[in-house]
Amino acid sequence: MITQEAVLDIAKEAIYNIIITSAPLLLVSLIVGLIVSIFQTVTSIQEQTLTFVPKMLAIFIALMLCGAWMLDNMSGFMTDLWSKFSYYLSMG
Repeated sequence: MITQEAVLDIAKEAIYNIIITSAPLLLVSLIVGLIVSIFQTVTSIQEQTLTFVPKMLAIFIALMLCGAWMLDNMSGFMTDLWSKFSYYLSMG
């Protein structure tokens, strides 16, 4: 039977992995949103759809650049989790 500490360790690793894996896309979205917001403030253009298209394009480009790393990161976590599966079953 798996212990509570092991479950908490797995959850902590999973949350850390989620944060690290999603960070590049979130940062790109934040930076592009800030740039578009400054542009809207300077030019007094208050079009809501203006922020959507540049963010989508930037996220798509960031996904093309970081996608392999993100997949490798997630695959490594799952491989590690599955390799310890028998250890988790034998705990108790």
